[in-house]
Amino acid sequence: MSEPQLSPATPIAANETAYRIHLASSPSELEAAQRLRHEVFAGEMGAALPDAGSGLDRDPLDPFCHHLLVRERRSGTVVACTRILTEESASTAGGFYSLSEFELGPLMNLPGKTLEIGRTCVRADHRQGAAINALWTGLARFMNAHRYDYLMGCASLPLSEQTPAQLAWLRLFHRAPSRLRVTPRRPLPNSLTICHGTPSRTGLPPLLKAYLRLGARVCGEACFDPDFNVADVLVLLDVRAMPDRYHRHFMGAMTPASRGTEHDRNTAGTG
Repeated sequence: MSEPQLSPATPIAANETAYRIHLASSPSELEAAQRLRHEVFAGEMGAALPDAGSGLDRDPLDPFCHHLLVRERRSGTVVACTRILTEESASTAGGFYSLSEFELGPLMNLPGKTLEIGRTCVRADHRQGAAINALWTGLARFMNAHRYDYLMGCASLPLSEQTPAQLAWLRLFHRAPSRLRVTPRRPLPNSLTICHGTPSRTGLPPLLKAYLRLGARVCGEACFDPDFNVADVLVLLDVRAMPDRYHRHFMGAMTPASRGTEHDRNTAGTG
């Protein structure tokens, strides 16, 4: 497939100058992302990955995706990555990855262009915020350049004694309206979905917290992913519903007037 270019319209903030953001353009750059994914998912999380002996996390969707890399400028090492599956490429690939975990229902007919991100990870020693910020800058450039309206993806919560309180907190403060909710194909057991204590955001993964800060909504109950031993929630971000300060920072090329018009037409009532 042709390789979209990242738009230069959104400048990199000062605290991101330690990083370079780009799309993978060669097999070796794709392998660098797959190697980091293996390091995080198999090495840290203990995920059961196919072909684990290769040291790479590969799956059938990779050839249909654009792979966004964040490199540390000093060493040139890939320290964060995500893959982008556009709705156009998803139709060729047989569907979004999220379809393997959720019945997407209403999300398949959103009034605008949708892309999915997945396999997102950040190396352990770069999770202080700047690398995640750089990752979002790259995604915003891609979405601005190609006029995407929605971003969705599966966000993972490692299973622990905190999980019920975390899920309760997401339901209470970040749940999407009923018309945008999806159904998990493998629901969590009741012991992980019923919270007898106080809902809490304590221990939420940094990537999920980044989604929520940008205004993403959680579209229903979690799905159990046995290979990764996590609870996956489906998150949806309408870029026009982002808080103003994040919209100016990441999506600055869209004028406020056009943003408001598009938001009123396409997303009224999603808040």
